[in-house]
Amino acid sequence: MRFPVLVAVSLAVIGGTAGRQSYSGYKLYSVEQNSQQQVDFLRELQQSAQDLDFWKLDRLVGSEARVLVPPAQLDYFRQLLKAQKLRHRELIHDFERVQDDHLYGTKRVTPSQGLPLNKYLRYNEMIDYINTLAKKYSSFVTVAEIGKSYEGRPIPAVTIQSPSLYKSHPNSSKPVVFVDAGIHAREWAAPAMAMYLISELVENAAQHQDLLAGLTWTIVPIANPDGYEYSHERERLWRKTRRPAGRNCVGVDGNRNYDFHWAEVGASNQPCSDTYHGEQSFSEPETRAIRDELLRLKGRCKFYLSLHTYGQYLLYPWGWTSELPEDWEKVDAVAQAGARAIEEATGSTYTVGSSTNVLYAAAGGSDDYAYAVADVPISMTMELPGGGSQGFNPPPTRIEEIVKETFVGVRAMALEVARNYS
Repeated sequence: MRFPVLVAVSLAVIGGTAGRQSYSGYKLYSVEQNSQQQVDFLRELQQSAQDLDFWKLDRLVGSEARVLVPPAQLDYFRQLLKAQKLRHRELIHDFERVQDDHLYGTKRVTPSQGLPLNKYLRYNEMIDYINTLAKKYSSFVTVAEIGKSYEGRPIPAVTIQSPSLYKSHPNSSKPVVFVDAGIHAREWAAPAMAMYLISELVENAAQHQDLLAGLTWTIVPIANPDGYEYSHERERLWRKTRRPAGRNCVGVDGNRNYDFHWAEVGASNQPCSDTYHGEQSFSEPETRAIRDELLRLKGRCKFYLSLHTYGQYLLYPWGWTSELPEDWEKVDAVAQAGARAIEEATGSTYTVGSSTNVLYAAAGGSDDYAYAVADVPISMTMELPGGGSQGFNPPPTRIEEIVKETFVGVRAMALEVARNYS
């Protein structure tokens, strides 16, 4: 059963200590991968050295990895790079210093003034905004709760249909585009993009009739609200959910928790790891909420898109193997349409391909599950642009640029889906 999301919630963070996690002395490095041997070495290092936080790492020779290194590991890390003859440069001398205070500001947003593009909204602000839209545009916008997080926060889904079609055919079975964002808590730009997508489709509906006439949109702007709030209040680079795991650990990587080749590859069985897959598939209420909504839409949902950051990738199944699905060309064609549109509009280049072949094997992902189990024919993950050298921490001044560029790609892909599945 679906229930309206009527009120925002105010909850104390469970676990952790007072004050924010310090990143004093943490350094961000860019490391060149100039041979297959170096690509393989960095991948092995990522899997074995849990204290090293790989912000960006793919399998493409000639690309650059981004690694955040804590002070205690600096000498060890530099020695490894020297031994492997890996060229590198320091991008951030002290990560603590680049966390500007305005990222954590408490000034609230007034929903009636529209969606701001110069700050990262907190969970309650998102809820207030989408509820305001649902009241103001009740003829074609609904907000529903599809589940609750571990700490009890409602997980909202916003459904948007064409205003004209909704009035005459409220139960229209148009193809559904399902978008979620923010399963990885620290990837703040992803929920910002989901909120921008909602804003454009609703407040600028007249300009996007081509996106609304043939499609129904269901958007979950914040899939991991507990982790998101925790990343604002306590630990900026927190990635997982917030349910206790193991004896002294917290959280599960939601994008390793889906029940399709779960726990086979690319995920950790160590509860403290950032890629911990959970003690069982769908152990998290957050992933169960997305699962249930995908299964509810089975047969109708034609395009599943999970928004993440960062790296400028359009990735599709499989994530558990380098083999490709039988009809991968159809998914690739949609992804290529998005990449082309972005390059034509902004000059930015996106890498397109299967998750395993572009990045690395990682089983238990939502896009594999949507494709294989929920029968969504076009399923993919979109890695948004980062914040330059700041990666996961793009300053608020870059939000508008990031979301507008991403919208160009999402629009092009959705139109491609509408042409082929309406």
